[in-house]
Amino acid sequence: MGHGRWSCDTYDAAQRYRRARGESAFAYSDSGARKVHPRLDPYRVTVRESRDSDEHPRSTAIAVLFDVTGSMGHVPRVLQTKLPGLLGLLQRKGYASDPQVLFGAIGDATCDVVPLQIGQFESDNRMDEDLGRIVLEGGGGGQRTESYELAMYFMARHTSIDCWEKRGRKGYLFIIGDEMPYRDVNPREVNAIIGDRTETIAVERIVAELQTTSDVYYIMPAGSSYVGDQTILSTWRKLLGHNVIELDDLNAVCEVIGLTVGLGEGTISLDAGLSDLVEVGSGAREVVARALDRRWI
Repeated sequence: MGHGRWSCDTYDAAQRYRRARGESAFAYSDSGARKVHPRLDPYRVTVRESRDSDEHPRSTAIAVLFDVTGSMGHVPRVLQTKLPGLLGLLQRKGYASDPQVLFGAIGDATCDVVPLQIGQFESDNRMDEDLGRIVLEGGGGGQRTESYELAMYFMARHTSIDCWEKRGRKGYLFIIGDEMPYRDVNPREVNAIIGDRTETIAVERIVAELQTTSDVYYIMPAGSSYVGDQTILSTWRKLLGHNVIELDDLNAVCEVIGLTVGLGEGTISLDAGLSDLVEVGSGAREVVARALDRRWI
């Protein structure tokens, strides 16, 4: 996947068309759908691929997975409205070469109908279409754990990215949530939802496996049920080190992702990235500065 180019004009036209029809960008979920869309179904998927091409010779794989349980169910709606800003930073500002973005959603495999949804790596407006296919189930188990480890298992074992395989440069995975992973990858859940047969895998082990090919970040945004919970944050810091970001305003999520990728690629400094936000008219400079500075506390 990853053909074509992102167009703000195409995005704006799609937004106008939906407004004229009285539809949201999440018409599939809003229609009452309670089964995973076929294009986002992880079952029996061999790999989601980020590939180089003549059009995109130096692809950069960027995956964004969000918890859609409980208070986190509004996150995809916010992210969808911010897509032009994210792609503007990545492409127009040159933060990453040939970015290819995958979106997905995380629920709770112990109780949700749709516990895992994984799109494709896309370079064009099909990433917006994948967002719109996500079921915003809003479930979850209410015990401060969701199936993040199942999502990380999929990303570790069912993605193939040329930035790593051809150039030894890691991709990026951002998990937006407010709870902890379960302690182990459950083989029954893996078999039922992904179709693999595997043994029980400690979450530390699957994180380490995933980190061989991707830089993994966890973002906890304001407005979520467990914002600031030190048990949850310390759990993620034990897994990811400094790659845990507390975000005071969800509306700044795309700016945080964009600058984090630019810093990881070495194409910007933090000061330069914050100046870029002012230049493109973003009002999130201070929020982003606090979020990225706070990583090192």
